[in-house]
Amino acid sequence: MFFLISCLMSLMVHPFRSSLVCLSFAAFLCASPHLRAQDFVIYDNLEQLQSRISRAGDTTLVLNFWATWCSSCVEELPCFDELREFYGTQNVQVVLISLDFKSQLEKKFIPFLNRQRLKSEVGLMADQDLNTWIPKIHEAWDGAIPATLVLKGKKSLFKLGKFDNLEELEIFVRPFLKDSAVYIGKKMKCNDISGGKK
Repeated sequence: MFFLISCLMSLMVHPFRSSLVCLSFAAFLCASPHLRAQDFVIYDNLEQLQSRISRAGDTTLVLNFWATWCSSCVEELPCFDELREFYGTQNVQVVLISLDFKSQLEKKFIPFLNRQRLKSEVGLMADQDLNTWIPKIHEAWDGAIPATLVLKGKKSLFKLGKFDNLEELEIFVRPFLKDSAVYIGKKMKCNDISGGKK
């Protein structure tokens, strides 16, 4: 904040330095982790997450439950981004729900999002009473991650474990899609799609 005030005072004293002040201010904005962080939503309880699920309406909703400390989860995230990019025009929504601790937002979660630059919608499930809300997501889920749930209307499909490649994820989601034939054959590993981001 002090830096911002100094820049504005400098502009009043030396009006010819406006371009320098603008550049300095832009650098300040880019350097702030709070301003650079990818948008994400915090769900404090299951009701808030269920409200988001209900807003999907008749679209296909792909929910992936993951965490920054889960290496298998992180490895498959690029595949979900790729799925979203390819099928977004066919009413497919991808929501990546992190199970990270809310207390780790500043130290771990936001820096992770800054590095990854995920394209999909990101949420953080802050309710740590896992035994209460996890069975309500799906009766077969014991809380292990990664876990993926696909929903469309009253149809649902659940998978526990990692998708190794894009084709595997696409085959899992395919029953909920209108036309997936053009996507068959995409055997890229999730790691290959990430562009080296860890």
